[in-house]
Amino acid sequence: MTTSAGADAGLPPERWWWEYPVRPRWLLRGDARFEDDTPLALCAEIEGLFVDLPPRPQERFTLVGCRPETPLRAALGAVGQSTKAALRRRRISAEVYAVAADGSASQVIGAGVSGTVEAAEPSRLGAGLLDVTVDSEPREPLPTGVLGILEHWYAGRPAEKNLWAGYDRGLRHHWAGVALARRSGEPDRPAGTTYQLDGRFVTDIEGFYCAIGEAINGPGGYFGWNLDALDDCLRGRFGARTPFRLVWHDSAVAREHLVAGYDRRRLSPAITLAYLLEMLTAHEVEIDLR
Repeated sequence: MTTSAGADAGLPPERWWWEYPVRPRWLLRGDARFEDDTPLALCAEIEGLFVDLPPRPQERFTLVGCRPETPLRAALGAVGQSTKAALRRRRISAEVYAVAADGSASQVIGAGVSGTVEAAEPSRLGAGLLDVTVDSEPREPLPTGVLGILEHWYAGRPAEKNLWAGYDRGLRHHWAGVALARRSGEPDRPAGTTYQLDGRFVTDIEGFYCAIGEAINGPGGYFGWNLDALDDCLRGRFGARTPFRLVWHDSAVAREHLVAGYDRRRLSPAITLAYLLEMLTAHEVEIDLR
């Protein structure tokens, strides 16, 4: 792989070529750690980079055993009509809330139903209930594992810690989202309080957010689910007031897993233990690694 003059001021742009009969089409820049803008390779082709995907079929929701309220009844009343006004009435957009055993409802972050009401029929679940069909815009569905997470909150806050420990990274993220939606909003404990973080399952950044949430606010507790949210929590009103002391048990687990590199799930540089410690220290958190 050879190149001509660089792109400094007054020089022509770089030119790339090689001695093989097939022409190079692609240049990769970066390095093994995705830190520097240096050449990695010239390639003739990159299979899998450009793919014509089949069009996604129109998605459909069915609201099973549904008791329509006034707005949805209006949409159902316009089914079968083709005027522009009727089509507008048939359009719905709603966030989804989970109803707990005590009748309270909390938002399921990332869950929504939006689209055009197409049909309704009596539901087998009870007289007066309907099964309503909604043709929806394509959207990424939530994993079914979220249903299991919501079950842990159905009767109230979880009574024990680390129920999230067996989940993969994606579901740990959803666990923290449910914890956010269900947080109690109790006042901050006084500055100078000591909190105990169980680090046995901090094998990824999502596990850290789950663990520190429970260290600060008990089983099912929330204390951030991304760096911006963690920064907000460290400023108060989320259960703890700085300065405080954080005893991080089994910190060797995080030291092994929260290392430099590229996070393919988040599509960004990995968040390291060193970065978290620096961030916590900047907010006057005294950290005791054990």
